[in-house]
Amino acid sequence: MAKPKVAIFSMACCAGCALQIVNLEEKILDLVGAVDVVEWQEGLSEKSGGNYDIAIIEGSVITEKEAEELKEIRKTAKIVIAIGACAHTGGINCLGNHISVEEKKSIVYGNDAEKIDGLKDAIQPRPLSAVIKINATVPGCPINKNELVEAVKCLLLGKAFRLPNYPVCFECALKENGCLFDLNIVCLGPITRAGCEAACPSMNKECNGCRGWIDDPNQNAAKDILEKYGLNIEDMKNKFTLFNSYIKEGE
Repeated sequence: MAKPKVAIFSMACCAGCALQIVNLEEKILDLVGAVDVVEWQEGLSEKSGGNYDIAIIEGSVITEKEAEELKEIRKTAKIVIAIGACAHTGGINCLGNHISVEEKKSIVYGNDAEKIDGLKDAIQPRPLSAVIKINATVPGCPINKNELVEAVKCLLLGKAFRLPNYPVCFECALKENGCLFDLNIVCLGPITRAGCEAACPSMNKECNGCRGWIDDPNQNAAKDILEKYGLNIEDMKNKFTLFNSYIKEGE
């Protein structure tokens, strides 16, 4: 029986999430043993040309060309997995979406903007789901490599892949971490989806919400925490924009 064909693509991003696949170390042998990786910018020079069982895609969409490429991938892939904050929410690429594309070109490139071919079809950055249907998402910046393996396993077996629907604070409690609010650090752990194993708070670094909101955040509990430490909801919202600035067109 032929192995499922898997392709890995990168849109606009730092490629950190794809590199997490390399960081699987010995586990990558299990993954490669279960599937046939037919296309991957970070690991292969060949291009297969389509017909994938699973397409794994990182990065946000920032040009019309990328949007068209994404649609072509969707046509030939049975399953599409979005990996990383850029693919999931648009990521930090969306921070400038409050101004027009033309304004951004002018600010960054000045009079040279029109000379750069790659800018001619630039659009406001957006997550993959704004362009195509996504079957599963592995969020984070970067992703949790073990979570990606679990997602691929579930989808290959025809099972639903489900993300944790509880906050990062739960993982902090499991690790017996002290609360960063006690150190006067504004942390988004109370409203951010877990699954990162509290990577940042475990190093005394605040959670910046790279995995997005949990489905039904306990807003009252979050407000109680903010009030306890003399903060307000705006302090938390300002932090959350780092990875969650995308606004659907028309909103």
